Amino acid sequence: MSFMLILVGLLAVVNPLGALPIFLSMTNKNDPEADNRTIKRAVLAVALILLISAWAGESLLGFFGITINAFRTAGGLLILLMGIAMLHGKQSHVQHHPSEAESVNEKEDISVVPLAIPLMAGPGAISLVILDANKIHSWQGELKLALAIVSVAAIAWLVLMIAEKMRDKLGIIGLNIVTRIMGLILAAIGVQFIADGITHLLPGLA
Repeated sequence: MSFMLILVGLLAVVNPLGALPIFLSMTNKNDPEADNRTIKRAVLAVALILLISAWAGESLLGFFGITINAFRTAGGLLILLMGIAMLHGKQSHVQHHPSEAESVNEKEDISVVPLAIPLMAGPGAISLVILDANKIHSWQGELKLALAIVSVAAIAWLVLMIAEKMRDKLGIIGLNIVTRIMGLILAAIGVQFIADGITHLLPGLA
């Protein structure tokens, strides 16, 4: 797999732009230093979660007796549902439920929950990196995947750092347009995963 293919797919599913509304509503705009700490912890958590998923995810599936093709089909369905929700300009409840955002208002730190998990490094992102890792059979490929994860975390850091400027520049319509484009990419990735998984699970259909 090429680096750009991994990067674009992962960026679409992590979708840091989708985290902007919740980040802006939950952070203290009068304390930029605290906001910066929250952003740093959030993107570090995203990078660690996805790196651990890439390196240990398939072993965990084996422990539970789940084949990679069954996971590929289920993961593809999950990613497809997220893509369809994004095509309608919505934040998928597969990725994050509104009640999680409401309950976190009582907490001081939102960096790990819900900002990192499940908003950016949610089930869809974890599924994608596990499936990408399964396709890789060389240290060069593993390095590409790790670099893509770190790059996406860096992009998420940049997006959150300029969150207010992006909101003012893009507006609701601009954010929705970008969300729909990412949704289309995700839907296509999901369909491909489902097709590949079913083909291997039911070879007679091929």
